[in-house]
Amino acid sequence: MWFVYVVRCSDRSLYTGVTTDAERRVGEHNDGTGARYTRSRGPVKLVYLEKARNRGDALMREHEIKRMSTAGKNALVAKAKLLKTGRPACRRAIRRATLSRRP
Repeated sequence: MWFVYVVRCSDRSLYTGVTTDAERRVGEHNDGTGARYTRSRGPVKLVYLEKARNRGDALMREHEIKRMSTAGKNALVAKAKLLKTGRPACRRAIRRATLSRRP
C-alpha cells in the first residue's frame, strides 16, 4: 500500500512525498537521511497522510498537492486535523484559506 504524506518542517514549511511506510520515512527525514529539502529543516512532524491504491496514484496525488498554493496545503492539513479532532478552530482556518483563494 502506498501513502502520500505531508510533513511540517521546523521552519513551518511543508514537504510532500510518497512512501510505503510513513513512520519509517518520517524517521529518515528526522535522521537526516531523507530528502535534501528536509535535512536542514528538521525535525519534521507528520501532519497529513492519505492512502493510495498504487504507486502511480500516489505520485499523481503528490503532484496535485505540490501544485497547491500554501493556503491550499494549509487548508488540506487543517481539514485532516478537523476530521481527526473536530476542533472548531480548524473550521475557521479552512474557511479563511478557502475564502482567500484566487479564482
